[in-house]
Amino acid sequence: MTPPPRRRSIPAVRYLLGEHRLPCFLAGFALAALFFHSFPLSTTTTTILQASDTGRVAVPDPITRRVLIEEMPGATGKVPQGLKRKGNRILVTGGAGFVGSHLVDRLIGRGDSVIVIDNFFTGRKENLMHHFGNHRFELIRHDVVEPILLEVDQIYHLACPASPVHYKFNPTNVAGTLNMLGLAKRVGARFLLTSTSEVYGDPLQHPQVETYWGNVNPIGVRSCYDEGKRVAETLTMDYHRGAGIEVRIARIFNTYGPRMCIDDGRVVSNFVAQALRKEPMTVYGDGKQTRSFQYVSDLVEGLVRLMESEHIGPFNLGNPGEFTMLQLAEVVQETIDPKARIEFKPNTEDDPHMRKPDITKAKEQLGWEPTVSLRKGLPMMVSDFRQRIFGEQKAFSA
Repeated sequence: MTPPPRRRSIPAVRYLLGEHRLPCFLAGFALAALFFHSFPLSTTTTTILQASDTGRVAVPDPITRRVLIEEMPGATGKVPQGLKRKGNRILVTGGAGFVGSHLVDRLIGRGDSVIVIDNFFTGRKENLMHHFGNHRFELIRHDVVEPILLEVDQIYHLACPASPVHYKFNPTNVAGTLNMLGLAKRVGARFLLTSTSEVYGDPLQHPQVETYWGNVNPIGVRSCYDEGKRVAETLTMDYHRGAGIEVRIARIFNTYGPRMCIDDGRVVSNFVAQALRKEPMTVYGDGKQTRSFQYVSDLVEGLVRLMESEHIGPFNLGNPGEFTMLQLAEVVQETIDPKARIEFKPNTEDDPHMRKPDITKAKEQLGWEPTVSLRKGLPMMVSDFRQRIFGEQKAFSA
């Protein structure tokens, strides 16, 4: 039995011509061509979505929205003035700390958008609370020894405890610097490393210039901090030479001011806290070792100028005014209590005998030099310490 003939499908041409489909198709095509001719796609728009600390890219909410619309070289289209980016998007590691929080104040004040990451090892939320609710500020609890993905233009890498009480137990210098350099490489950000005058060790050259390689004991009790910063500088320059990253290096000398940790083991905070509490000020050794002390606002100005300059560094950022420990104790006495007692104890191992920056390079290339003397800056720090020490005591008593 012959099977019934199968019905042939409707040819595509007949289907297209039927029921006025072809005129409709042509009309739609013409309208689309007219639309795209009248409103061409812009080649100048780049949209960057904010990445969370887990690495998951999320659609930004109104507070953290990040849309960059920039005019690219050679592009023919014009970007409306109101849509152009205002300020930089800047990451500050350790931004809840002493220096970091003052830097955040400066950057927010000039119109930048700032992301702070901090593990609160020494940082305090109270240092940044006045920025909460600002749409240009974001705070992320994160440890830089773990990678993080963010879209930023500049990175100020301050995350590392600078106090002898803390830095012996923290690997931030090497691991954190490596992660932040990796982030700078991925997103094309300019990277600023805050190194330290400790890279000079117990210097045999006085004052210290940036070309001096230092006199460091690599196996001493405090060498982890000194050598860690040396490694951080090495990594920074290797990423610059090998990966083309824009880098800046600042070597910071002793800094003081409001928001310092009260009991962090550094000499200025120790003296001020002890004098306010009516305790004897502890001087180690004979008190003849010298240091140079800069006020925090001077340091912040130097960091910003370095980041915005075309110079890599390293640059010494410090106040050339040199004081012995006994002279510093006397200034604290004058400021707080002339009757404050001084107590001498045996000196700590590897304590440098002298430290003073040569800031000629910063003066000539950055146009920077400190403006706040110790006798002018110390009362502002004392006022902050007095409020925090006695405010905490009142709260504890209550």
